[in-house]
Amino acid sequence: MADPLILFMPSGRRGRFPEGTTVLEAARQLGVYVESVCGGRGICGRCQIEVQEGQFAKHGITSANDHLSPFGAKEKRYAEKRDLKAGRRLSCSATITGDLVIDIPQDVQINAQIVRKAADTRVFERKPAAQLCYVEVEEPDMHAPLGDLDRLLAALERDWGFSDVLVDQYLYPQVQAILRKGKWGVTAAIYKDEETAQANLIALWPGLHNEAWGIACDIGSTTIAMHLVSLLSGQVIASAGTSNPQIRFGEDLMSRVSYVMMNPDGREAMTKAVREAVDGLIGKVCDESGANRTDILDAVFVGNPIMHHLFLGIDPTELGGAPFALAVSGAVHTWAGQLALDANPGCRVYVIPCIAGHVGADAAAATLAEGPHRQDDMMLLVDVGTNAEIVLGNSSRVVAASSPTGPAFEGAEISSGQRAAPGAIERVRIDPETLEPRFKVIGSDLWSNEDGFDEAVAQTRVTGICGSGIIEVVAEMYLAGVISEDGVIDGALAAKSPRIIENGRTFSYVLNDGDPLISVTQNDVRAIQLAKAALYAGIKLLMDKQGVDHVDAIRFAGAFGSFIDPKYAMVLGLIPDCDLSNVSAVGNAAGTGARMALVNRDFRREIERTVRKIEKIETALEPKFQDHFVAAMALPNKVDPFPELAKAVTLPERKTLAANEDGSSPGRRRRREGGRRARN
Repeated sequence: MADPLILFMPSGRRGRFPEGTTVLEAARQLGVYVESVCGGRGICGRCQIEVQEGQFAKHGITSANDHLSPFGAKEKRYAEKRDLKAGRRLSCSATITGDLVIDIPQDVQINAQIVRKAADTRVFERKPAAQLCYVEVEEPDMHAPLGDLDRLLAALERDWGFSDVLVDQYLYPQVQAILRKGKWGVTAAIYKDEETAQANLIALWPGLHNEAWGIACDIGSTTIAMHLVSLLSGQVIASAGTSNPQIRFGEDLMSRVSYVMMNPDGREAMTKAVREAVDGLIGKVCDESGANRTDILDAVFVGNPIMHHLFLGIDPTELGGAPFALAVSGAVHTWAGQLALDANPGCRVYVIPCIAGHVGADAAAATLAEGPHRQDDMMLLVDVGTNAEIVLGNSSRVVAASSPTGPAFEGAEISSGQRAAPGAIERVRIDPETLEPRFKVIGSDLWSNEDGFDEAVAQTRVTGICGSGIIEVVAEMYLAGVISEDGVIDGALAAKSPRIIENGRTFSYVLNDGDPLISVTQNDVRAIQLAKAALYAGIKLLMDKQGVDHVDAIRFAGAFGSFIDPKYAMVLGLIPDCDLSNVSAVGNAAGTGARMALVNRDFRREIERTVRKIEKIETALEPKFQDHFVAAMALPNKVDPFPELAKAVTLPERKTLAANEDGSSPGRRRRREGGRRARN
């Protein structure tokens, strides 16, 4: 019988370990960072873990709490003296007895993932759906026996022009006390989403009240970002982000759908997890700004279709296979309380519409923010994530598609990959002559070959490679001649550089020869090739539909896109050739679109109209997808020229290092033909 299989989340690293191995030791062997200040004596409590129960079909794992040893003496002592949350174990004490999916809770990690989704600084015209209206209400009169609420509604029509106002049920028992506390002067919150819609009285305060907040939130499959916005000024007051806790159920979207299908309570568990994370972020932005939750009157949410459905409590199973049917594609109007969010009882929620089965509200929001439908030129908008969403168009026509790139770009399923956290390598350069690397890590501005680097990273250490670093190291390996255009690591270079090491039947490139040793394996290169080929093939299909052979501008959306160097993305063949001056990162465009819809209800109507006009292309049904995919496996591409890129970087001459007949690297049988190519 094989040893138990252990999968750590959110990193996605996995391995088999003998029964009796502590979870902490398994994590250390796999390079998974688990804090253990006390050295495994069960005192510090920093090594806490959680077991995720259920069937994880993608990995062939059935995980259960009883696949760990019973509570040990160290855990019992810690639980008695300190707080050990229900379901938590100490990894230094718990030993493996069966297959496990282990989650590393964010709240006990010092080197927690950095969620880099700050708001941009654009200013938008303010026309919120929720507004504050101060009125002075006539006092009761025995000769005019109108009720207190009726006189309030009359004052709203007299002073603000709101007639036939609907009143939220929870306010009926409170109206009289609020009017008297305010001495007949009160501030009413009126919600009116459309010009023709009926106005709603959603909140009421005694006297003059001048605090009104809104939430704009982007629920990504990996991270969740939130902005607290003043509905009175339109300004972002506070921002916060966190990892999406659903990662513990599966690092990619289809894994989460599979979890729902395999586990009866899977949908409920994931819905609860994401709602709790969103509510926690509301608390964070309120604490940071000093705002009161009861002053939050409106909220706008965006997310990909599966995140959209799970947040709303909808089973996403139908999105797991053709025809990828959405339960609801149009805009959703609901209440914060119905989503278990702690805000004003009358707080409304608006969810931006989805474009199609795997092109969601986040892509629609990014489209609203960047406006390809407002452009004369052909603009490509790409949100790179576990499921890349692509929009291409101009004012005449807009087409969209999704591409299942998988989690490779975010560090999962890469041998030394990790999420963006302090210590993660995010920038890489390789000398084409010596093949020696230098790199930067998150948390330090110094390159690894600069004085003071070791001291600067002493606390965080160098821990792995995050997404932007993975793109750069593979692109640099290609430019330096370490890999061929077909992605094969040239084993013949091992005779010249100790950076090229044998790894079974293939070779690897050693990026960091310290502790831990960080290398890029042949399998890592293949994972990146597969991910980038899927994305590029999707883009090419959209270009075919538009009848164009080039794009005029490219916008990288999303937190990950913000840290991709456009030059290296193009060298890798992630995106088509384009003037590099017209390629830029636009940050969390989905969050910007959500903020636009929050501060101005006219933007809601704009994106609703635009979504109805966007043509969705289903890549799986397109016969040319496979041809585009195969060509895109090469670096940068087997077929397409890159003249604009060639102006900025000297690309190696094309060569092919085919694998030997037995599948091993050609470096094991023959020396590489030709010299390395110089580059800028």
